Amino acid sequence: MTRLKKGDTVTVLSGRDRGKRGKILTMFPDREAALVERINLVKHFERRTQANQPSGIVEREAPIALAKLALVCARCGKPARIGVRVSEETAPPPALGPKGRLAPKGPPSAGKARGGAKHRICKRCEEAIGG
Repeated sequence: MTRLKKGDTVTVLSGRDRGKRGKILTMFPDREAALVERINLVKHFERRTQANQPSGIVEREAPIALAKLALVCARCGKPARIGVRVSEETAPPPALGPKGRLAPKGPPSAGKARGGAKHRICKRCEEAIGG
């Protein structure tokens, strides 16, 4: 499970662009990578596809591994480790099985995961992170 989302502001932890910040444009969960604005730029040759279209070398973003990214906390302004807190106020109604009976809950540990809304929090300042 990734704790980063499209639109989050992140900073690069390692590599050529270390220390730079940008916004996540696209997520690739199957590749565990993201496309970040103005980060990991590569040169790409654009071929002319129409007679009036110019060709040449353009710079575009390439996907970067999620392990190299850290979410920037809006309150701290620093790269943050992310935790998840589940609020119990917005717990969903109990699941109904066949014939309108309550479905079995499963092991006791599964009850916590069924609870309410999940909120991402900054582990440094304990502030909720939007999104």
